[in-house]
Amino acid sequence: MEPIQSIDAEDDQFAYRYDTQLLIDRRDKDLDEDEISDYITSHFEGNSLIAAGDEDLIKIHFHTNEPWKVLEYCNTIGEIYDIVVEDMIRQSNGLQG
Repeated sequence: MEPIQSIDAEDDQFAYRYDTQLLIDRRDKDLDEDEISDYITSHFEGNSLIAAGDEDLIKIHFHTNEPWKVLEYCNTIGEIYDIVVEDMIRQSNGLQG
């Protein structure tokens, strides 16, 4: 097995290693996806945020180096499920993310 090559985060698309995706069945129906998006961008370092949904369900997609922090926050909003955290550097090296 070949070692995983490191990628210089300063010079490429993988500055944020983990593609974090999940669904939130939110408790507070008045909390909209714009408020959630604003909170995530102001409290967590990352990029490529998508927060979309309806009155019950929100889908989050975010690239970050600390996915556990995003998951912890989202868990305060409601029940989280269909959680996927993929290592994009491993994927770029042809390995399972």
